[in-house]
Amino acid sequence: MSDQHGAHLEVAASGAAASAVRAHVPALVDERFASRLFAQDATLWGPDAEREAAIRLSWVGLARSSRHMVGEVAALRDTLSAAGLDHVVLCGMGGSSLAPEVICATAGVPLTVLDSSDPDYVRSALGDRLERTVVVVSSKSGGTLETDSQRRAYEQAFRAAGIDPTQRIVVVTDPGSPLEVSAHAAGYRVVVADPHVGGRYSALTAFGLVPSGLAGVDVGALLDEADSVADLLAQDDEANPGLVLGAALAGTPGADPPRDKVLLVPDGTPIRGLGDWAEQLIAESTGKLGRGLLPVVVEGPAAPELAAASADVLAVHLVSGTDDAEPAAADGDNGDNGDNGNEATPAQAVVAGSLGAQLLLWEVATAVAGRLLGINPFDQPDVESAKRAARRLLDAPSEDKPAFVSDGIAVSATPGLLDGVDDLAGALAALLGHLDSQRGYLAVSAYLDRGAQAALAGVRAPLARRTGRATTFGWGPRFLHSTGQYHKGGPATGVYLQITGAPHTDLQVPGQPFTFGELIGAQAAGDAQVLADRGRPVLRLHLSDRDAGVARLLRVLQ
Repeated sequence: MSDQHGAHLEVAASGAAASAVRAHVPALVDERFASRLFAQDATLWGPDAEREAAIRLSWVGLARSSRHMVGEVAALRDTLSAAGLDHVVLCGMGGSSLAPEVICATAGVPLTVLDSSDPDYVRSALGDRLERTVVVVSSKSGGTLETDSQRRAYEQAFRAAGIDPTQRIVVVTDPGSPLEVSAHAAGYRVVVADPHVGGRYSALTAFGLVPSGLAGVDVGALLDEADSVADLLAQDDEANPGLVLGAALAGTPGADPPRDKVLLVPDGTPIRGLGDWAEQLIAESTGKLGRGLLPVVVEGPAAPELAAASADVLAVHLVSGTDDAEPAAADGDNGDNGDNGNEATPAQAVVAGSLGAQLLLWEVATAVAGRLLGINPFDQPDVESAKRAARRLLDAPSEDKPAFVSDGIAVSATPGLLDGVDDLAGALAALLGHLDSQRGYLAVSAYLDRGAQAALAGVRAPLARRTGRATTFGWGPRFLHSTGQYHKGGPATGVYLQITGAPHTDLQVPGQPFTFGELIGAQAAGDAQVLADRGRPVLRLHLSDRDAGVARLLRVLQ
């Protein structure tokens, strides 16, 4: 669907997804969901969610309310460029980093994203063009432990190089946060964001616009793209693409098994990394109360999960435009592309549109899906549980005694999982033996250097092919601010493979009694502990030598 300015959004649903659209969208139109959402009606998700929703809905108007930032960010960029600072580093986690990453990648603009506490990864960032570096420190709460540690490391590095950190660090945070107070006191440049927007909905706030604009993206054009479809997404009309996509995500009422896996399939889209951003938005918004939607970011249309065509999977193809998709409800048919919503046909949706338009589209669709699933899409209680566990382990470390060690890989697991097992292949088989063949999923998480050990992500597709089930891969601790919420708060249908490794050289966190290696170790152990406490099967593999260990894992896991 296009508007008079040429911007477009296209959403087409087929098979069981079209049936879900027919089941949900007329009622959403009757209750004026879209217009009430854009009027920031906090009652849409029920009384239990109303208090949180009341302070989290400003994102619907950001395409216009963030307009003042375009000139401010451009002026700051000019100032920094004149000083020879052309290497932008973003220190942030979750919503503070995922949107700028996709915005800059799509625009072809370089941005270094430091969203890890791995000491090797941090050291690599610190050693890259420090003399030309400006650092954006982004934290909504102002207390994100990883971001605070990264800031401390850069401050020390700048001072050691004879550089004044106040000339190199830009802080983005909510007004009144501890970070705002301390940053002003230290003399840093501070940009405050809209406090009435949650982190995963903050792509068009200062959290998305400041680092992207400083890196060289035309953020005004991004806002234009979102603005051009805002009125369309606010319409109480069965052709509203946000309602169509949200209904497709939520699935057909009473479906057995529930269609709770969402494959995000890059299939010609020029947008780079949209799935990684949408993954956090969907998983953290819906994965709670024992239900929700698990986003699965796959490599492309040849992904094993597409061949399996499981009943619990919705495949969303991200395409380039009108040559690849039919406009949502272009002829008043609720987005059905012509197969009459046959429940026996695999559920599929096709989505196209510019980046700014899709940022708003997916936010609307996630809010719609939350309503249909009976979930508050604005809180994240189980993210906090993992953070608390990590802090406890930092204060009082405990040793994880492996069940056995094989070729430098220490193997441990939740109680009973490894009974009678004494080799790596057997350990993996034991974990996969707990995988439900109808509803289950495998989550692989690697607490390693996602630059140097990037090849490890290649195990995702072979494991999906081996199991025939949805398989996710996430870098820790980054995924803790994303799918980590679904792992703990969603349905108990997952099995979890966690990979950690000794760093080549550890790195002290300046001013703190712990190292980066101890921090990431506590985060991994805390994650595993919370999963185990909730009855989730966890297999942990610790590599004494990262390079050799990854090479061996690739052979075994593939």
